[in-house]
Amino acid sequence: MKLTILGGGGFRVPLVYGALLTDRGEGRVTEVVLHDLDAGRLSAVARVLAEQAALVADAPAVTATTDLDAALRGADFVFSAIRVGGLEGRAADERVALAEGVLGQETVGAGGVAYGLRTVPVAVEIARRVARLAPDAWVINFTNPAGLVTEAMSRHLGDRVIGICDSPVGLGRRIARVLGANPREAWIDYVGLNHLGWVRGLRVAGRDELPRLLADPDLLGSFEEGKLFGVDWLRSLGAIPNEYLHYYYFNREAVRAYQQAEKTRGAFLRDQQAHFYEAVADPGSKALDVWDRTRAEREATYMAENRETAGAGERDADDLSGGYEKVALALMRAIARDERTTLILNVRNRDTLSVLDGEAVIEVPCLVDANGAHPVAVAPLPDHATGLVCAVKAVEREVLAAAESGSRATAVKAFALHPLVDSVNVARRLVEGYSEVHPGLAYLK
Repeated sequence: MKLTILGGGGFRVPLVYGALLTDRGEGRVTEVVLHDLDAGRLSAVARVLAEQAALVADAPAVTATTDLDAALRGADFVFSAIRVGGLEGRAADERVALAEGVLGQETVGAGGVAYGLRTVPVAVEIARRVARLAPDAWVINFTNPAGLVTEAMSRHLGDRVIGICDSPVGLGRRIARVLGANPREAWIDYVGLNHLGWVRGLRVAGRDELPRLLADPDLLGSFEEGKLFGVDWLRSLGAIPNEYLHYYYFNREAVRAYQQAEKTRGAFLRDQQAHFYEAVADPGSKALDVWDRTRAEREATYMAENRETAGAGERDADDLSGGYEKVALALMRAIARDERTTLILNVRNRDTLSVLDGEAVIEVPCLVDANGAHPVAVAPLPDHATGLVCAVKAVEREVLAAAESGSRATAVKAFALHPLVDSVNVARRLVEGYSEVHPGLAYLK
């Protein structure tokens, strides 16, 4: 079975390949094709993968190419993890937004809108090529903003594109852990959009254990989200929000922390990864060791400003192991082998959430089999969550409309309607600022 990884020179690709190395049996991936526009990055990542495979018998063969069409032909699965504009683009997203006093985070607020505006046209072109060159392939999208990009691609690929994210998985795992439950045996009632969802229940043997967690301040304050949001706020909500909702519930504090930080997250990752690729280019280096050290630092500093603002301290060791690669492997296995499973995924709504139309991509538990991912019916959202979900989905739709039409006015509207951008004039200045630093937005007229 052939897996094509778009963004194959990306830093997290070894996580995916490492998961493939643990997979055995019929229907497993035997061929991995890395595609990237940067041949140097491809070469560096290929070195890491070669060292990973050195002690594994019958490891999947790896090839690398800068030819997109060649990479796609014959693919059974396509894993999309591209970054349009690179990490320099992410750092610019942050700088422009923070200069206007609003959030420039990669997927949330003004930064997410800017990233979406330059990524959607590229993702749509990829979807068209997949439909033409590999019509039977399943596309697993991790490209951010994951929900928005998945929806853009679904207009050309239908249900054959599925978005994944490790954030809900990690949240469910942490809740189960503090409750003494096995995450594999728990049903997680999670609903929302990508990076905008809530756990409203966690059932073990048919019993909802979340009320027990909410009633125990010591348990509730013992894990990442309890430290990040505070026990009182979680009990007021009656749910456990995705960590990215910290940017909404504590927006002023988050913006101030990012403005005061020595480096933004994008700038930190840009510099860190530049050192990584430079080090791995040395023929005498042990590429896998360099990658392991870099990854450990990356994971330990994740959302550091938010945790500092909340006084949450350092991340728990159990939360440093990642997770999206495990979701990707479980998803591929379920489809390729009809190994039925339940995963939290980004899929078309159909009639799952009544407040959104059927084509809207949402993030919910899905039953997965050989025919793809099928969203599970969920209870209606409470009013406070409905408001946020509908507002952010409306912004995503404006981003899609701007990318399709090239309308600058529609791009302004997308920024202005976002709950974390509080001024039409700020929205206009954001479009001007982003247009100056991103060649990828030249299509806006």
